[in-house]
Amino acid sequence: MLINPKNMEQCSTSKPVITYPCVWLYKVIGSDADALARAVNTVCPEITSISSSKASSGGKYCSLNVEIEVTDEASRLAVYQNLKNHIAVKVVL
Repeated sequence: MLINPKNMEQCSTSKPVITYPCVWLYKVIGSDADALARAVNTVCPEITSISSSKASSGGKYCSLNVEIEVTDEASRLAVYQNLKNHIAVKVVL
């Protein structure tokens, strides 16, 4: 499929359309899987699912896939920010 360069700018600046409520997937990365799971359970009481993802080749980092039902953009961003601010969490995607 070819992409028209004229449409690239339009695509990159437009905000994606998200229909709420929806289940949102966060990837949470840290150094201790148990601490990450506790952090997620503390920050996100309405978890749809949580599962192990990948670990770094050296074993220093691990990640969890966390699915949460969010009701609107504000709640989606609040969950992201609360996860990001937790001491056990290094990165949230």
